[in-house]
Amino acid sequence: MGTPLAGAVASPPVPEATPSGWPTLLRRLEFVAYPAAAGAAFTLLALGVVTWLPALAAMGGALQRWRVDGDSRCFTNTLAAFGGYWRALWRHGLVSTAVAGALAANTVSLLGRSEAWTFPLLAAQVGIAAAFVIHHVALAAVAGRDPDGGVRSWSAGALSLGFGSPARGTALLGAVISAVLLSLVVPLGPLLLGPSVPVLLALSFADPRRHTP
Repeated sequence: MGTPLAGAVASPPVPEATPSGWPTLLRRLEFVAYPAAAGAAFTLLALGVVTWLPALAAMGGALQRWRVDGDSRCFTNTLAAFGGYWRALWRHGLVSTAVAGALAANTVSLLGRSEAWTFPLLAAQVGIAAAFVIHHVALAAVAGRDPDGGVRSWSAGALSLGFGSPARGTALLGAVISAVLLSLVVPLGPLLLGPSVPVLLALSFADPRRHTP
């Protein structure tokens, strides 16, 4: 995680180092503070349950502005962008919420059974859930990079970003799992950093500058 995430936020201007080391320390704290602020706004917006996908895309847009323009207002920018993404993604969000609910219900039901045939079905549920997570993290990044696009172009871009490379898709899924687990030591860490760190990594993967010599 360390190396890709460092590249994901490499664009804001870096202050000159001083012997005290304070600018360097503050710079490193930004890598936690601003994604956490964006994650806080996402959590607040996602309280509407079906609002989580537009909120995730709005968070992606705020993180992209920080990466590219150095705009540190990640919390307010997420809130401000939510309305536009809601209008574009509310139908997609309803369907995705229903799919997530069905996956959760099926998984809980299968875990309560001991028949041999439940194992392959449970494995299938886990695989579908993993693809679901990768797709929506990638969708948030693509929509965040292109706020004026539409659902079709965002969905196509998300498929390419999330599944065009096995290594990239695995890294995004790993980022989701590790961000939640590693942030357990921080109060509310999984809520603040669990969604923002994977989207930030996806934004890095989608950056064309990564593919230029």
